[in-house]
Amino acid sequence: MAKLSPRLALSLMGLASGVSVALALLAQHKFGMEPCPWCILQRMIFIVLTVLCLVAATLPGMPRRTLSALTLLLTLGGIAAALWQHFVAAKSASCALTFADKIITFVGADTRWPDIFEVRASCADAAASVLGVPFEFWSLALFAVVGMALLYSIVTPDRRA
Repeated sequence: MAKLSPRLALSLMGLASGVSVALALLAQHKFGMEPCPWCILQRMIFIVLTVLCLVAATLPGMPRRTLSALTLLLTLGGIAAALWQHFVAAKSASCALTFADKIITFVGADTRWPDIFEVRASCADAAASVLGVPFEFWSLALFAVVGMALLYSIVTPDRRA
């Protein structure tokens, strides 16, 4: 059985990250699951991961590994955001300006594309589960899988003769 190439792994992770955003938008607009600031921040990270994974998949050897290493840092940020959302932010109904709010406002995505990036709930109000698993843990799992694919891309050389 042939080994999975780093390019295919990165392409699949880019696709999975993009699909995760599409599913979040479906949950929001079709099923009324309003996003909190940390949900929006993770959504933004997945969009950037989509682009960077797909770009890395097109690059040869060292440029691919370098971009994969830099992108890995983004997945660590996503993991931290998901954990913070679950263990800290979801316990508070406060509307205080959080780190996630500050990033969203700085980027300006919430005013340019409100249907995608506007915060519509506090983390306590937005807490939801899918198949009994908190939404942010699904996000955490995907960040971890994308991170593993990036690590694989970093340590696996091109197989060209």
